[in-house]
Amino acid sequence: MNNQPNLYWDFISYSLVGLAILLVGLLLFELTTKTKEFALIFQGNAAAGLSLGGRLAGLAIVVRAAAENSVSLTDMVLWGAIGVLALVILYYITELFTLLFGRMLKVNVTLSSAVDNNNIAVGLLILFISISVGMVIAGCLSYYPA
Repeated sequence: MNNQPNLYWDFISYSLVGLAILLVGLLLFELTTKTKEFALIFQGNAAAGLSLGGRLAGLAIVVRAAAENSVSLTDMVLWGAIGVLALVILYYITELFTLLFGRMLKVNVTLSSAVDNNNIAVGLLILFISISVGMVIAGCLSYYPA
């Protein structure tokens, strides 16, 4: 006769869904980019670790906001999927800007080739861009106006 929601069940279900979104996001990050970061990471490529870790951290920020602001598990999954999609799209937009700026500076480099060559600066750039975008997306995930 207890009409209170089961907080333990909510914690478990939201945690499992959040972790599932992170795993799916990680898999999609690996499948949708030219650079195969897991292989590079296991070869000791720090730039790949920074890049992939940054995208995972950015996604975790979005998933946290989705869990906090969602009205249901379905809502959380929807916003988590939007976060994954946004970060994948962001990677390609950043790659495009890199090509454009590189051409202006007469440097022929891409994010993928820089990460492949263990360019730590590019790995850090991807990390910070991913976290920044994750924070912006997370801040927008609210049903309540500011």
